Amino acid sequence: MQVASAGADGAVAGSAVRSSDTLSAQERRFAFALLAPALALLLLVTTVPLVYLAWNSLQRIDLGMPWMSGFAGVDNYAKMGSDPRFWNSLWLTLVYTMSTVVLQVVIGLGLALLVLQIPKGQGVLRVGAILPIVLAPVVVGLFWRTLVLAPDVGLVDVATRALGLGSHNWLSDPQLALISVIAIHTWQWTPFAFLVLLATLSTLPGDIYEAARLDRAGAWQRFRYITLPLIRPAIVMVVILRMMTALSAFAAIFAATGGGPGSSTEILNLYAYRTSFTELNIGYGSSLAMVLLGITMAIAYLMFRLRKARE
Repeated sequence: MQVASAGADGAVAGSAVRSSDTLSAQERRFAFALLAPALALLLLVTTVPLVYLAWNSLQRIDLGMPWMSGFAGVDNYAKMGSDPRFWNSLWLTLVYTMSTVVLQVVIGLGLALLVLQIPKGQGVLRVGAILPIVLAPVVVGLFWRTLVLAPDVGLVDVATRALGLGSHNWLSDPQLALISVIAIHTWQWTPFAFLVLLATLSTLPGDIYEAARLDRAGAWQRFRYITLPLIRPAIVMVVILRMMTALSAFAAIFAATGGGPGSSTEILNLYAYRTSFTELNIGYGSSLAMVLLGITMAIAYLMFRLRKARE
């Protein structure tokens, strides 16, 4: 009787396990069925265009000379080595990216430290900081072009003339245009760094600073040896996200300067656009876009490795 009872118990346990496995499999299939449409749409709007872009980069597609179309292999990429316009756009991309990221982190951190000392009204400041972020980049570019940097009537020009510095054509002067678009990008995205760093600073434990004050540590020592190490992960994340945005910048610069005057603000993104849709050399423009994609992915990989190593 005991053997029969044990066998029955084993059968019941086995049946329960099989039932649990079946239920688990059904839940997985149901979850996949819910996720499948979103995955298919994501592949359709991201992966398929990237594959098509990569294929075009290996083709000779010049709508101005359609009779020369055909497979080019790596010729489009080899052409970049002797293309001074490519090297100029690559240099401008690096200058634009590094300048805007450094300015956003430094200004954002400074504002966050300042606002943290204000006991009241932080909510209003946070809401105000969001406004530049929610504006479309093309709107930001047009806003700065028509109201801030316009000659004679722009806010900056009015201020410089009041200070006796004279009037300047900020977006048409090759020496000032790059500085102007860097200022535009910094103005729009510094609030993001400010909000992230302010939220991080608000979570730091106060007892550490109190102990540092008792040890007679100065403000700079507290900032260097306590604040910076504690907020380093947030700073690295801000740098990664801001760098990805700067590398993909297009609309604000296009609306403000169109990449000009000449090629003084023609970063790699704009060069690829101009080559593809103005000069109609789609094959070479696609290869430029692929190079920009490779640079972006390489920088993102290095930054995430740096973040992981420091953690």
